Amino acid sequence: MGKSYNNVIRLTEIFSGNHPLLTQAFSPMTIRFFILQTHYRSTLDFSSEALVAAEKGLKRLWEAYETLEKLPATGNRQPIVNDESESHILILLAQLDEFMNDDFNTAKVLANLFEIVYYINSVKDGLIPPDTFSPSTIDLLKKSFKTYLEDVFGLKSQRENDETFNRVMQLLIDLRKEAKNKKDFVTSDNIRHQLNAAGILVKDQKDGSMKWEIA
Repeated sequence: MGKSYNNVIRLTEIFSGNHPLLTQAFSPMTIRFFILQTHYRSTLDFSSEALVAAEKGLKRLWEAYETLEKLPATGNRQPIVNDESESHILILLAQLDEFMNDDFNTAKVLANLFEIVYYINSVKDGLIPPDTFSPSTIDLLKKSFKTYLEDVFGLKSQRENDETFNRVMQLLIDLRKEAKNKKDFVTSDNIRHQLNAAGILVKDQKDGSMKWEIA
């Protein structure tokens, strides 16, 4: 990818979806997750299809994380039903640090997490009982998922991102309204032009309100 090849896509174009090679807009977290799926020394094959797959993968992983957070780690429980499953999970968790110490191999870390997602979803869907795993293992699962998804990889819930984005947009809309009320049309127009350049269209309504949408 390079300017000389005329195949450069700006981040603002990815976030707005306003590019002929893209079929939709993609969130910053999707882009981050897409990059993490490949080792940083390897070639990253960029395409709209690959980004769509990354978006679905991130959604599946995060939903499993939210399901995991709801599993009780303490309290009364029956004896472990399947020692083999618990042992496999403990091996997968132990390998997470090994992979990160092996030249930051984020792709292998994610592969292990997705293997664990199978067990989490199996509990959610009632395919295996929730007391299959000991409280200590569930506690370790919760800590490991939080450490890697949030603390190491810097991933966040899409709902949290949407709420933050909406708050920022409301702030900008309020600042533009204040500028227009003070007849500071230079500032008002500048805010609108900057948002348009980022792929966000601001429309003035007849009643004085403002609406915005991602182009």
